Amino acid sequence: MAFYSVSVIGPPLFLVLSLVIVHGKIPTTLDGPFKPVTVPLDQSFRGHAMDLPDTDPRVQRTVKGFQPEQISVSLSSTHDSVWISWITGEFQIGDNIKPLNPEMVASVVRYGMLRFPLTHKVMGQSLIYNQLYPFEGLQNYTSGIIHHVRLTGLQPDTQYYYQCGDPSIPAMSGIYQFKTMPVSGPRSYPNRIAVVGDLGLTYNMTTTVSHLMRNGPDLVLLVGDVTYANLYLTNGTGSDCYSCSFSQTPIHETYQPRWDYWGRFMQPLVSRVPIMVVEGNHEIEEQAGNLTFAAYSSRFAFPSEESGSSSTFYYSFNAGGIHFIMLGGYIAYNKSADQYKWLERDLANVDRKVTPWLVATWHPPWYSSYKAHYREAECMRVAMEELLYNYGVDIVFNGHVHAYERSNRVYNYTLDPCGPVYITIGDGGNREKMAITHADELDNCPEPSTTPDSYMGGFCAYNFTSGPAAGKFCWDRQPDYSAYRESSFGHGILEMKNETHALWSWHRNQDMYDEAGDQIYIVRQPDRCPVKPKVPT
Repeated sequence: MAFYSVSVIGPPLFLVLSLVIVHGKIPTTLDGPFKPVTVPLDQSFRGHAMDLPDTDPRVQRTVKGFQPEQISVSLSSTHDSVWISWITGEFQIGDNIKPLNPEMVASVVRYGMLRFPLTHKVMGQSLIYNQLYPFEGLQNYTSGIIHHVRLTGLQPDTQYYYQCGDPSIPAMSGIYQFKTMPVSGPRSYPNRIAVVGDLGLTYNMTTTVSHLMRNGPDLVLLVGDVTYANLYLTNGTGSDCYSCSFSQTPIHETYQPRWDYWGRFMQPLVSRVPIMVVEGNHEIEEQAGNLTFAAYSSRFAFPSEESGSSSTFYYSFNAGGIHFIMLGGYIAYNKSADQYKWLERDLANVDRKVTPWLVATWHPPWYSSYKAHYREAECMRVAMEELLYNYGVDIVFNGHVHAYERSNRVYNYTLDPCGPVYITIGDGGNREKMAITHADELDNCPEPSTTPDSYMGGFCAYNFTSGPAAGKFCWDRQPDYSAYRESSFGHGILEMKNETHALWSWHRNQDMYDEAGDQIYIVRQPDRCPVKPKVPT
């Protein structure tokens, strides 16, 4: 192990790269495609994937009355706007719940570039949500009052101070701070972007978040599966496997207070570093009236309207010279669906001279070689892959599979120098533990009929028709598209160095936070891979 300070000369900038711990020269995607690598499972490290109990002080309510808690920052679609969110009042769970009136507490944010005085004031909106079960013996839930306030007219790359609450009660928070994103441009980027997935609220997740915080991100991407509240019955009894332990329940129950515990635990991070979230399957949370995704859609603020979307399931935003597209794997994505039509419009409006980097995120991966969820989202891939490829998406982040895997550049299961790099990072530390079995290992290839996602339905995963796996449903060795895979909990850090070079680092929980388990420069080649958009109809 050694310290390296690396300088790379490449158009159009001279790059001086961060000091990190690495195990040798950092490769670039130009050196690929790479021979597939599997890091053997460390049998001594299985992770402490046990949930934090409600007695842990980090998840207990510490405010009184209608003072704000669970405070968070999220981005709007451009650098000059952010959302501040928080909760006031206590949730209720039981047989006789009485929802709070959102209008009883105002939604106010005071903010400014100086801690004192906070010269600006803006008001927002508030709501509550319920999680209701029409079955005897199941406990219903109603949330505290959730507030979302949008701040506008902000300066780029600037630190702001803020406090939130209702000054008339009075019930205002302490003073927090956040930093806006840099202005969009080809040489303007946030320093570090943390990427995590499938977190939950376990002891191992606390290690993930602690390491992530020490790596000093300017932005956090959470690629779905937030709290795993749906591994619990409404009475608070939990299990690593809901279907194994609670197969007789009349509906898939959840224990909604886990959302409140999660919000309290995460506040020290997300009250100052913006977090952007996309839904995962654990956010479905079915309830009475066939309602779904109530907690997800209510608790987070999304720049949906600002980015022309009508849904919390898909939206886009800029962070400096990066355009992020957050897609929904659990809402219709076929070519006649609203999401697909929105995606066409959004991609057509991207100016690569302003935002050279195009990064897409959704929960279920298209290119994973693990047995868990193998080819589960094949119908989504069939519907959307060509569109993303034609517009030159550079990087794709997914979760869902509880392991780490990085692909070679790939399109339609074929190595392609213009295809995206797909990174599965569903290894945040949740209670369901790690994925360790690969579909290409002897007797591990799943029966094709068992692979489609049970919520979305459909079947699109047929045997391969060409390449080394022709005529088969699984490869008989690690697929060529899989460059690196490892079963360990951790998080990733993305650093854009200029309009063509980005440094990706994956950090295992069992290592020091600044040691990279996998690291590569992802290099764009816009001259070799011109954008080939189709005009949306």
